[in-house]
Amino acid sequence: MTFATFRRFTLSAFFLSLCLFAEARQVKAEPQAESSPKTWKTVAELSADEIVRIDLSAQTPRHPEIPYLPAETYPFQPPYTAEEMGYRASEFPHSPRWSCVHADVIASINSWGHLLEQSNVVVLVAHREPEGLVGELYHTKPGEHFVTSLGQYSGPAQRYGSQNLSLRYRVDKDFTKKIDMFIYTPSLCRVRRQPQPRRADRFPNMAFTFDDGFGRDSWEWSWRILGTDVLFETVRFPHTRQTIILADDTNSFHEIPTPQLKMMGDGYPFYTPDGGVECYVVEARAREDWLPNYYAPKIVYWLDKHFFYPLRIEEYDPEGRLIFIETRIADLLNPALGEHGYGMLIDVYWDMTIDLLTYSAHDGHRVRAWTDEDRQTYFNPDFMRRVWFIDEVKSQAGINTPDEFCLRPALDVGKFPTERTIVLSPELQARIDAQEAAGRLVFDSQPQTDE
Repeated sequence: MTFATFRRFTLSAFFLSLCLFAEARQVKAEPQAESSPKTWKTVAELSADEIVRIDLSAQTPRHPEIPYLPAETYPFQPPYTAEEMGYRASEFPHSPRWSCVHADVIASINSWGHLLEQSNVVVLVAHREPEGLVGELYHTKPGEHFVTSLGQYSGPAQRYGSQNLSLRYRVDKDFTKKIDMFIYTPSLCRVRRQPQPRRADRFPNMAFTFDDGFGRDSWEWSWRILGTDVLFETVRFPHTRQTIILADDTNSFHEIPTPQLKMMGDGYPFYTPDGGVECYVVEARAREDWLPNYYAPKIVYWLDKHFFYPLRIEEYDPEGRLIFIETRIADLLNPALGEHGYGMLIDVYWDMTIDLLTYSAHDGHRVRAWTDEDRQTYFNPDFMRRVWFIDEVKSQAGINTPDEFCLRPALDVGKFPTERTIVLSPELQARIDAQEAAGRLVFDSQPQTDE
C-alpha cells in the first residue's frame, strides 16, 4: 500500500467515524407518561358524534374546469374531507387575505442568546377583488397576481426607509413562479429586482422559509386526517415578560397581561370550559408530481374545528424527523368577514435544526380599502424611491432583550407517537430541559474564537 493510498484510507475512516459519532449523538425523544388527561384521539378512537363532520374519503369528485380542485365550491359544507380542511386552512397564511395596513414587528434569536433581527415594518396589503381565497381559486388565472404588499421599514434606525415590494401569483404546473420581489435601499438610492427565491430558502436571519411566510397551495399536497386534539397553549411567553403592549386600529396602546392572551382572541365562541381549543389534526404530504424533492415533504396541522385556523404547524424532513414548529395566537381582525376574518396576531417560528427562533407580531391592524389610484401609485417599484410612508402605524410589541423572547414551542412528545418522529441532539435537549425548569429561554455559552 502506497503512502497516498494509506492516507486516503485513514481520512475516509476518520470521516466515517465522525458521521457515526454524530448519528449516535442524536437521541429520539421518547413519549413521556401523561401528567394530565389525554387530549388527543386518533381517527379510530373518535365517537360517532365526533366523526359526523368528517368525511374520510381519499378520493372525491373534481372541479369540471380546474381538475386539481374539489368539485364542491369553497368554502365547502360538512362533512369535510382532509383535503377540504387543507383548503380552509390556506385561507389563513401569515399575511391577511384582505386589504389592510399593519405593523409587522420581528425579532430572531439564536441558541447563544444573540438577537439577530429586530425590525419594525409597516406593511400595506392590497388584494384583488374579490378578496380572500375565493378570489385566488376561482377569479385568478395562473400567471395573474392576486395580492401585492409593500413593506416599509420604520426601525431599526439603520434600516429606516428600506422597502420591499412583492407580488404573489396564482400558480399551476405550467406557471410555477410564485412571487416577484423588489427591494429599495436608501444607501444605494435604487430599486433592485430580486431573483425568484427558492421555496426552501430561509429569510435572512429568520427561522422561516419563503413558503412558510407566503403560504402553500393546497392542491400541491395530499391530505389525511390523523385525529383530534385540544390545545391549551400555543405561543408561550416567559415569566420574565408578564405584559405586552399592543396597538388597536386607532393607534392607541393597551398593556395586556400575557397570560390573558387567548389562542383565538377574546371573541372566539367555541372555547372548552377549561379554555382549550378543539382541533382537527391533519397531515399533508407533498405530491411528487407538483413538488418533487420538497424539503419538508410532510406537514402536520392543528386546525381549530370550527374555522380551520392553523394554530400549530409542524414540518418533517425527508427522513420523517420533526425539523420545524410554528405556533400562533390569532384574533378576529376583520369582523365584517365573519369566520374568514381571523388573522395572525403573534407568531413564533422554531427551526429546530439550528435552534433559531423568530417572533412576529402583527400590530395596529386596520382594514384599508385602496382606490385604483392608490394601487397604481403606491404598489409599484418606482414609488419606493420616494420613501414616503403612506400610513403611520406605531408599535411597542417588539422584543428588546433576550429575557423577553418567547419560549421554544412545546414538543408534546406523547401526542400521535406513531405519526411524529422527534429526534433531538443532547445539546438541544439540555437547552429545552433548562428552559422548562427556568420558565425562560436558556442559551449556550458564547463559542470561543481563534485569536
